[in-house]
Amino acid sequence: MLTRAWNPRSTRLLGSICRRFSHAQTVVGAEKCASPPSRGLVLGIYSDSDEESGLLTPNAAKYNEDYTHGALMDMLRIAGPMPRRGEARLFFNLEPTYSVVAVCGLGSDCLGYDPVEKMDLSKEAIRLASATGCQELQKLKTSRIYVEDFGHAESAAEGAHLGLWVNQEMRAVERRQFIPQLQLYYEPSLPCDSNGWRIGLAKAEAQNLARQLMEAPANHMTPTSFAQNVVHILCNSGVNVEVKVRSWAESQGMDAFLTVAKGSCEPPIFLELSYYGTKMSDRPIVLIGQGNTYDSGGICAKKIHALKDMRGDMAGAASVVATCRAIAALKLPVNIRALIPLCEHMIGCNAVKPGDVVTPRNGKSIEIENADYEGALVLVDALQYAGSFGPKYIVDVATLSDHVLESFGKVCSAVFTNSEELWQRIKHAGVHTGDRMWRLPLWDYYTQQMTSAEHVDVQNVGRGVGGESCKAAALLREFLPCGQWMHIDTYNVMTTKGEDFPYLRRGMAGRPTRTLIEFIAQACCKEQ
Repeated sequence: MLTRAWNPRSTRLLGSICRRFSHAQTVVGAEKCASPPSRGLVLGIYSDSDEESGLLTPNAAKYNEDYTHGALMDMLRIAGPMPRRGEARLFFNLEPTYSVVAVCGLGSDCLGYDPVEKMDLSKEAIRLASATGCQELQKLKTSRIYVEDFGHAESAAEGAHLGLWVNQEMRAVERRQFIPQLQLYYEPSLPCDSNGWRIGLAKAEAQNLARQLMEAPANHMTPTSFAQNVVHILCNSGVNVEVKVRSWAESQGMDAFLTVAKGSCEPPIFLELSYYGTKMSDRPIVLIGQGNTYDSGGICAKKIHALKDMRGDMAGAASVVATCRAIAALKLPVNIRALIPLCEHMIGCNAVKPGDVVTPRNGKSIEIENADYEGALVLVDALQYAGSFGPKYIVDVATLSDHVLESFGKVCSAVFTNSEELWQRIKHAGVHTGDRMWRLPLWDYYTQQMTSAEHVDVQNVGRGVGGESCKAAALLREFLPCGQWMHIDTYNVMTTKGEDFPYLRRGMAGRPTRTLIEFIAQACCKEQ
């Protein structure tokens, strides 16, 4: 909901509301014909849905008194009910510094961590308010937007930057939406967390990078062009990129990965990223991102509605690349090794067939019962290769099973892990970022379903009905070299309709990039 307000300098009397409303219509009309506002300001107000009054945030209260001499609050009262959570009011020409001010509702000032929702509701309210205000000012083509911290600068930066991002690289330049510049608004007399703002921007930029990679059409984002883009993106970031081709993968015995790639004329690529933020001798964290730049289902082809978003099947690869760039930008004291197997899964004369058997690096045979269950096959060789680095732990991110969408909708990512410590850390990271995680079981029951055949070691579907995401994780565990490991299935959070998280516009979501960054950052702080 949006209410536009007027210039209070014409009168400060609260009487004669009808006369002031007539003046407001004139000013709003003039604003539409005027040049776009050069400077906009986003402020917050706490207001419960059943209350007519509201409480301005400290920055907003200071602005109200020092800059507008109380006019901002006067106008809010006259404009109608106070903005609720997710709503904004726009006020024009309140004072010379900012030509337009957006006051955004934060809901109750008593919000905090909700143990039932597994989310910090106050931080999520800040993201929503920040995004709502910035998006309204973006519509006015405001050239520069100043955003207050709302009590948590990191969340404010995330909401603002995520909310302004638009997928428009394929549009003509003259038809693209205007993207304003963002800055933190602060009052010298009040506390200001500029470092939190910087961290929030780094996280949001990383997620926007993942969204950008995922949104690229499959004919523009082949394995080769993905690798070229990564080299360009990371060339000056402090992250080293090694591009390995088919012959290298053959020499490493990556039979499962290469088998999935056989149906496409696009050659497979294996990316290896490395970042050293501490001593070279320290064991690295290994991140693995599934990189199917398009997934047709192969011979077991998907239906048309399922093919529409399959350019985003490299969501795991995109989030891992973006996470590495953010870790380097934040200069986190940790060593990272990222492994990204890239390929297309297509229907072709060499495509993998149901009944085919492949043998990955550890020698266990896998029967491919359904060619559309190829995601785990792309990862098993990377898991085996990860063991050569002696990792602290391994985290893989993939879009393996559409069954998590049926179970959870768009609300959370599914997590499978053999480590209680890793689970607690990723859960707490999700609470902080608003990108929730939910743990699913790695019971031996599912392993038995995948390994019960007499003629092969493992099957990629297995026996039994249901539990497809659990069975896929059980398959991966059969090829885990050793140590702590966590698998994050993000199929259900790959896309968004722009409603589940209003600060993410419709399209590819880029999740769980911010949570991965937070997960690793919290570990660094703990170790120090």
